[in-house]
Amino acid sequence: MSPIARPLAITIDCHNPRSLLLFWQQLVGGDFVADSPDDYLVLEDVPTLGMMGFQKVPEAKQVKNRVHLDLDVPDIEEAVERSTRIGATRHGIIHEEPANFFQVMSDPEGNEFCFILLK
Repeated sequence: MSPIARPLAITIDCHNPRSLLLFWQQLVGGDFVADSPDDYLVLEDVPTLGMMGFQKVPEAKQVKNRVHLDLDVPDIEEAVERSTRIGATRHGIIHEEPANFFQVMSDPEGNEFCFILLK
């Protein structure tokens, strides 16, 4: 059976698209698309993701994300230290699972993501 669609981008709702784009660009890479409208900014060529959008919305984030990014890192503590310097927040401790370790984090607007260290 052929799929109905193919993933094009992941979009993060936020209050300040420009500052959140700059945070995520430092975190995962990608190139800023300069001709994006101010209320929807785009990073393209993000490794393994393709595109990330940052969409201005009026409402604040209120609950835990139902979808989040898992980011592969070679050293969780180093990733935590570097990301907190640019505005991320660490949540709890590093957890161990049979196949990996993970650390829950959030970006400057509270959107969760995880650093993953595969065993």
